[in-house]
Amino acid sequence: MAMIRKLRADAQELAAQQPREHVDSVIDVDADGVLCRLYRPAGATSTIIHLHGGGFVFHDIAVHDAAARRLANRAGMAVLSVDYRRPPQYRFPAAPDDASTAVRWLQRAATGLGLTGSLLLHGDSAGGNLALVTALRNPGVFSAVALIYPFLDPTASFDSYSSTDVAFDRAEAAWYWRQYAAKPEDLTDPDLAPLLSDQLGTLPPTLVVTSEHDPLRDEGEELALRLAEAGVSVVATRYLGQLHGFWRHVDLFDAAEPLTRQVAGFFNQHAGR
Repeated sequence: MAMIRKLRADAQELAAQQPREHVDSVIDVDADGVLCRLYRPAGATSTIIHLHGGGFVFHDIAVHDAAARRLANRAGMAVLSVDYRRPPQYRFPAAPDDASTAVRWLQRAATGLGLTGSLLLHGDSAGGNLALVTALRNPGVFSAVALIYPFLDPTASFDSYSSTDVAFDRAEAAWYWRQYAAKPEDLTDPDLAPLLSDQLGTLPPTLVVTSEHDPLRDEGEELALRLAEAGVSVVATRYLGQLHGFWRHVDLFDAAEPLTRQVAGFFNQHAGR
């Protein structure tokens, strides 16, 4: 745990150095026991639920603060960033349970907050897994879903683990899954491994984004193929030349800002402001 605490603190320190855009309103809220941060541009009525990445173990709403602000401003929508519980202190299904709790809270609180527009769902990496699971758990709730290089396959069996040599390898991926799963049989539970779900056809319009030089590339693109076969309206985009994690770092990757605008445009295509 000492190593995990240090890496979490390092990520927060690095994120604190990122420039932060102004958003008209930023408040922390208690969503039935789940800490969330609500970003609301002036006039926004639709809401994006954001689930952060970090291998399930790392990152939090503070690390994703700058990215959530950019997404809110580009989309012209509120963003509810969910500080779900993380392993190894809290293992599966704590994280997807927290995400579903935040969804239910927002559905009840929306009218009082003036957030009466559409509800959308967004996640990156492990957050992409959680966003997909949340959409599958709550069919008919979301107008659209956007998944950025989602972390989906506990077996790490796709070829992109062998054809890319950056970000992380199968051994590191296996470590994340071991921290997340409470017991071995969890690794075949569709709430943890959503590629195994037989309910993929229930998803709303879905955007799946992958990076060329990312071990997770092939599992994300396999998801897009399965969604298309299941009759879901799906858009899949591979960002050439990009690495896992590029979306949050507009200061390092030229493609990060265009990706944020693509997500914003996709959401606005399927929901009003």
